[in-house]
Formats: sequence, structure tokens, C-alpha cells
Amino acid sequence: MTSILIKQIDAILPQTQCTRCGYPSCLDYATAVANNEAEINQCPPGGDEGIYKLANLTGKDYLPLNPLNGEIKPRSIAIIEEDKCIGCTLCIKACPVDAILGSNKMMHTIITDKCTGCDLCIPVCPVDCIIMVEAIPTGWTDAQAEVARLNYEKHKLRKIRNEEARRIRLLEQSKRLQK
Repeated sequence: MTSILIKQIDAILPQTQCTRCGYPSCLDYATAVANNEAEINQCPPGGDEGIYKLANLTGKDYLPLNPLNGEIKPRSIAIIEEDKCIGCTLCIKACPVDAILGSNKMMHTIITDKCTGCDLCIPVCPVDCIIMVEAIPTGWTDAQAEVARLNYEKHKLRKIRNEEARRIRLLEQSKRLQK
């Protein structure tokens, strides 16, 4: 039953992967809610609508958004002021859905259709060239949330593959040095 509840809770969450709830991903927050380790009011991007849906699903009373987790705001997306970008790649590494395109010492840009508005790229930028702008006010659809979930899963798998490839390279290099 818990795994079904986790999936149902995760389906309600907006999949921004913003970590504002205090968990590293929407799925981790869903797991915590299902296991009664977190309250239903910790997701600012989900807003009041999300809290009401979580309350209905879990049978818990509605609670207003916990202010420690942020505030409810209109959906936004990141924009890079490209003339200021130094190509450090820190934003690329911080983006949980691979919505930033660029390479080392080259200008970066946001793939706006993929940006979830998590704003995790902002604090890592050493030149403050990333700003958040209000998205077109169509809201965040279930289809967009599903695409964001898939992009996050692809991002996680890519990181695992890259880490494994790095570990193998270091192991091979160590063996060569020992000869």
C-alpha cells in the first residue's frame, strides 16, 4: 500500500525538483509524506491546490504552506543574461532536469520548455547572470510535470553513468601507475 500511496503523492507534486520541501526530489518528499515523516504543506510550487490534493489523498487536514519552505509564487523560468555568462558550467551541474545548454568557457542558455523554475541555478552562478521571470500564465500542467519527472530521471541516470565512467578511468589510471 505504501508504494501505491507514494506514487499517488508523487503524481500530485509538480516535479520541479526544487528541494524547497527539504528533500532532494519530489519522489523523496512523496516518500516522506507517505511514511508520515513530512507534512503535506512543504511544497511551494504545488501551492494551495497541491496541499488540498495531498490532504484529500492522505486524509489529513489542510495546512497552509509552511513559511520555512518558501512562499507560493507564480511559476517562473530561468533566463541567462548571455552577455554576462562566463561559461563556468556550475548552473549546468545544478540543474536537476538538464534545462541548461552550454559548455566550458562558452555562453550558456536555458531550454525554456524544460525549465521547471526550481531556481537551483541562481545561487551557484558566480556572476549573477541568471534571473527568474514569470512564465506564461498557463500554469503547470500534469503533462509538463510528467516531462519534468522524466527529465529528472534521465539526469540522475546520466550522473550515475558519468560517475561510474570516472571511477573506472581512475581505477585504470591507478593500475597503469602501479606497473
